[in-house]
Amino acid sequence: HGQIERIGGAAIITFNVEGKTAQRSSESVKDVRAAVEFIIRWIASDNSGVDEIKKLSDIHAVGHRVVHGGEHFTKSAIITDEVLRTIENCIELAPLHNPANVKGIFAAREVLGAGLPQVAVFDTAFHQTLPERAYLYAIPYQLYRRHKIRRYGFHGTSHRYVSYRYRILQNIKREKVNVITLHLGNGCSMAAIKGGDSIDTSMGLTPLEGLVMGTRSGDLDAAIIEFIASKEGLNVHEVETLLNKQSGLLGISGLTNDMRELIAESSENKDRRAKLAVTIFCYRAAKYIGSYLAAMNGADAIIFTGGIGENSPEIRAMVCENLTWMGIEIDEQSNENLANGREGIISKESSRLKIYVIPTNEELLIARDTIRLIDEGKTKS
Repeated sequence: HGQIERIGGAAIITFNVEGKTAQRSSESVKDVRAAVEFIIRWIASDNSGVDEIKKLSDIHAVGHRVVHGGEHFTKSAIITDEVLRTIENCIELAPLHNPANVKGIFAAREVLGAGLPQVAVFDTAFHQTLPERAYLYAIPYQLYRRHKIRRYGFHGTSHRYVSYRYRILQNIKREKVNVITLHLGNGCSMAAIKGGDSIDTSMGLTPLEGLVMGTRSGDLDAAIIEFIASKEGLNVHEVETLLNKQSGLLGISGLTNDMRELIAESSENKDRRAKLAVTIFCYRAAKYIGSYLAAMNGADAIIFTGGIGENSPEIRAMVCENLTWMGIEIDEQSNENLANGREGIISKESSRLKIYVIPTNEELLIARDTIRLIDEGKTKS
């Protein structure tokens, strides 16, 4: 797995093959097509460690993460012209993400050929099981009817993966999965999963709602938008940018959106605002857990995932400190030991709810969905 950041200039490229040393380099990547070409060129090179692919014809399909599928997709889909048009029609719901997803699809078509199967795996699909009481906002109903203004939720592939892993670890059927999943990274979201289905989630129409995040505010009073605009002389778009890119941990601390740095600053340098940012982050997460326990009428486990959730014992402990009233007990040694991709339980045997750390693997789920849909297509034909 790997990624290319800062497309359009001197891109930073990181890639890793399991069991081999991770590689990092910088190269000029002018656009998405150039990025796709670079990825294929690297995979086919002798240095990649991917022995199965040495030429274009060795690639049988491409899987794409697509952020927003609206109400149109309840599961992953083979990308046809109609599916692509629907993704494009959802751009107004995800103007920061879907355009890049569409560019990636077109780039793969151009480089690999229009006949190569491609699959879209939607962030929103897993949350299409939300009941009306969870996804509707208390605004005039006709606004939902006309514009589909509702809660969609995101990080669905991550929440789906860790709930699946929990099922495997517990050796139970899907309908027995009753868990709360916390995806904590630069973007953060939570999901209430009952009977294997998502019944509530913290992100909303966009990924801005919900938990405090690296640079996103999460929940706030809607009237604040107009108030900031009038006081700061900003338009609505500028306020939206402020809430998405200048708020959250960065906004409160005034230092950084990196949780590791904030923890260090608050403990080593006694920085008050760094500590405040961390405290608010954990307080908001604990509040959401409490509300989801009520929505689910109880749960069997809480699962931490994402960059912070997987690697920060401090944050996991602080979140759970606010949950001792319900009999949650953390094993300090187990909590300290679980990081860097390790999976396991961090709660004591006596804890009323089990607390898990399960590293997410969205790429694996995208690959599996792609293989499954391509195989199903072959069977039907």
